[in-house]
Amino acid sequence: MIRLMNENDIDDVSELLRQVNLVHHLIRPDIFKKNNKYNKEELKKLIDNKDYHIFVYYDKKVIGHAFCIDKIIKGDNLLMDIKTLYIDDICVDENNRGKGIASKLYDYVKSYAKENGYYNIELNVWEHNDSAKAFYENKGLKPLKVTMEDIL
Repeated sequence: MIRLMNENDIDDVSELLRQVNLVHHLIRPDIFKKNNKYNKEELKKLIDNKDYHIFVYYDKKVIGHAFCIDKIIKGDNLLMDIKTLYIDDICVDENNRGKGIASKLYDYVKSYAKENGYYNIELNVWEHNDSAKAFYENKGLKPLKVTMEDIL
């Protein structure tokens, strides 16, 4: 079952955040610490933040999540007015991967975005996170822009 996160989910979501951060830390230890993006108090606040939509896949406990954020451009001199649903994070518990849960979460987010008048969905994938990149390409996402770096 997919639903919005509530306070009872915080411990499970914290564990998922640890797992997804570890993936990023292993890819880029020069950027990512071994830490969670949000602590438990911050998660409590995000539950009530109207700009965040945190969906969880629940099966006796939370085994997947999708953190989504409203990204709205209005009245910009250059860019068109646009309502984007930004996927900040999708994670499935490492013991439940390969069962189609990430696909169900993404499909749910996409349906939510369509039903709520979003123009598009955006997300970032870190270079060398090949499984995530392949997953999103399989779901039909295409590059919008590329961030490049020159490490000094």
